[in-house]
Amino acid sequence: MPALTYPNDADGDALRRVAEHGSDMSRPMLVDFMVAADSETAATSIAQAAGSLGYATEVEHHEADDASDPDRWTVYCSRTMLLDHGSVLAAQAELDKVSAPFGGYSDGWGTLGNAE
Repeated sequence: MPALTYPNDADGDALRRVAEHGSDMSRPMLVDFMVAADSETAATSIAQAAGSLGYATEVEHHEADDASDPDRWTVYCSRTMLLDHGSVLAAQAELDKVSAPFGGYSDGWGTLGNAE
């Protein structure tokens, strides 16, 4: 099988790391996309919207470190999928679109991969 090549950007770098850690990039894996929100109400609405698109969702609250840093909310949107550059960009664009009406935005992704 030829070596996989990815664009020289943050997503390409992350994909290279997943592959280098032994994941089979031709097999599906669970991917967690993070969506940032500024309130519990927004996070809950984003979770419902992402859920309607087939993502499993979980809302997490992050308390501020100090008074000058506001509390934050993250909606974890998980999906089992083939992981390639195009699918990552498409999922982030999809999540940006459904979260924008609530002031949310895609804020990265991660996976434990599928290495045995």
